[in-house]
Amino acid sequence: MSEALLKIEGLTKRYGETTVVDNLSFTIAPGECLGVIGPNGAGKTTTIRMCLGLIAPDAGEITFTPGEAALRMPQDALAIKDKLGIVSQFDSLEPDFSCAENLLVFGRYFGLKDAVIKERIPKLLEFAALTSKADAKLSELSGGMKRRLSLARALVNDPQLLLLDEPTTGLDPQARHLMWERLQRLVQQGKSILLTTHFMDEAERLCNRLLVLDHGKKMVEDTPRQLINDNLEPDVVEVYGVGALELLDLPLKSLAARVEVSGETVFFYTQDSKRLIEALAAYPQLRTLHRPANLEDLFLKLTGRQVREDA
Repeated sequence: MSEALLKIEGLTKRYGETTVVDNLSFTIAPGECLGVIGPNGAGKTTTIRMCLGLIAPDAGEITFTPGEAALRMPQDALAIKDKLGIVSQFDSLEPDFSCAENLLVFGRYFGLKDAVIKERIPKLLEFAALTSKADAKLSELSGGMKRRLSLARALVNDPQLLLLDEPTTGLDPQARHLMWERLQRLVQQGKSILLTTHFMDEAERLCNRLLVLDHGKKMVEDTPRQLINDNLEPDVVEVYGVGALELLDLPLKSLAARVEVSGETVFFYTQDSKRLIEALAAYPQLRTLHRPANLEDLFLKLTGRQVREDA
C-alpha cells in the first residue's frame, strides 16, 4: 500500500462517562475508498467530525499527508480543510442560489478567484449530470439532484480526500446508482474517499476496504470479500412462513453450523447447504431462499440484530 494520505492513531472521544470513539486507528491510501459501517451510535459521524476539526479528540492523532509535509489536526486545520471535500448526511446548499451560484459561492470560501471557479463550474455540473440545471434553484431539483450538487460542490477545491457521511441516504435506486457511478469515477481519478453508509451493497460496490465499527471500537477491517470469507459460512438458507420457527426444535437444525432468528424468519448458515435443502423439501408450506453469505450477514453477526435508537 502507498504511504497513507490519512492516518488515524488511537483516536478517542468521550462525552461524560460514555466513550463514543474508543482507541480507533486506520489509514487511507491515495486513490483508496475506505468504508466505515456500523449501527446507529457506533461513532461513525463523530469520527468524521474529529477528522474535520469540528470537535477535539480526547486522545489520539489525526495526520494528513497531502505532499511531503505531514499536517496534523487540529494544529493545521485550515491547511488540511483546504485539501478536503465534505458531503454530510444532510444538504447544506443555499436555497436562494442556483446550482452554478452554489458552486461559485462555495469556491470563494477556499480563496479561489471567481475566474478559476467559473472555469471549473461547467465540468463540475457535467460530472454531476446537472449541466441543464445550471441556472435552476434548489426548489426545482429532486433529492438525487441535490445530492449530486452537494458532491459537485465538495469537488470545487479539487480535494485529495473526500469525507462522505451517508451520501445516498433517502435516494431512490436510480439516483443511488448514478451517485455510485460518480464516486467510482473519482476513485479511478485518484481521489481518496472515507465513506460511511448503512447500505451494504453500496459498501461492497465502492469500498476497497471496510472497517466495522461498534460502540466506538474497530471490530474487523479488510476487503469486503475477505471479511465475508473470514467471518461467515459460505451459504445461507432463509426459511419463512407459517411454522418456520418450529424448525428450531427439529433435528435438521444440526445440519447448519449456525442458526439465527429475525422475526418470523430462520437463517441457517452452513458450509454445505445441499442436505439442508433436501431436508426442507419435507415442509412444502415453508418458503426458502438459498443465497451466498453477504455483507449484511457479516454486519448482523458482528453487531447484532437488535434495532438501536439514533445516537
